[in-house]
Amino acid sequence: MTDERLGDALIPAIAALPKGAGVVFRHYSLGARDRRALFAAVRRVARRHRLTLLLADRPARARAWGADGSHGRHRDAVTAPVHSVRERIAAVRAGAALIFVSPVFPTQSHPGGRALGSLGALRVAGPARDRCVALGGMTLARAKRLDALGLYGWAAIDGLASRPPSPKGRQTHSSPNR
Repeated sequence: MTDERLGDALIPAIAALPKGAGVVFRHYSLGARDRRALFAAVRRVARRHRLTLLLADRPARARAWGADGSHGRHRDAVTAPVHSVRERIAAVRAGAALIFVSPVFPTQSHPGGRALGSLGALRVAGPARDRCVALGGMTLARAKRLDALGLYGWAAIDGLASRPPSPKGRQTHSSPNR
């Protein structure tokens, strides 16, 4: 997941991801021209490193910008964010291939927000856990602790910028890693 807080660490963090991982480009606060320019820079790195790149926007804009698909709470989104069972059900009905369950742990993205915890994440994921990705306060160590839950993988924002992920970690991939 990209975020404005990554600043200059954005491109190096993306370049450090293992082949087959994915990037969800957000950067909502940028103006249209700046957002598209930064997306183009991220797209160049993603293509060079064989990463899946999704745009957090409508499918039509994702296609126009050359993304591999879109992320959001809309029909035809490849991935969707969920924070509750109700949102997970809606994401499944909308056809999302991957579902980001968050926040699993306390996170800077939602300061002071209530985290789901491991059991809460499992409850939200429900029968769709094999296509759910843990997000929120994620680190490699926390991802290893969640392995037993049977989730598809994990994703991070700050956790990737502070230290490149291990190629053996369970980041979001375009194919199952089990």
